[in-house]
Amino acid sequence: MSEKDSRSREEIHSKVLRAGRRTYFFDVRATKADDYYLTITESKKHTSENGSHYYKKHKIYLYKEDFDKFRDLLNEVTQYIIDEKGTEVISDTHQPDYYDHIDTQGSEQEIETTEVSPASKEFTDVSFEDI
Repeated sequence: MSEKDSRSREEIHSKVLRAGRRTYFFDVRATKADDYYLTITESKKHTSENGSHYYKKHKIYLYKEDFDKFRDLLNEVTQYIIDEKGTEVISDTHQPDYYDHIDTQGSEQEIETTEVSPASKEFTDVSFEDI
């Protein structure tokens, strides 16, 4: 079997979720023993200083023996977030009037910003594809 045939055999089923600057790929793949597993990939578009675009990707592998526990914990923590904070998205990224919204609620909390040095930006720029 050629490398191309082997690669296409591994990719069984795919779904894509586009969410703003992020895209999530849910891919069913096959092992050499022809059993299935799931990869979930987050791809996020970034712009470099010179204006060119690139994508950072993070991937997890989920095997059948972990599906039930993964699903149960995902449901539990997502329900916790909804119970604690509701379904309304409140963030400066998703809500253009976020800072106005804070001011109108009488909050006296100051918003602190911290400038990140170029050296620390390099440190946190991790490519998981290298692991």
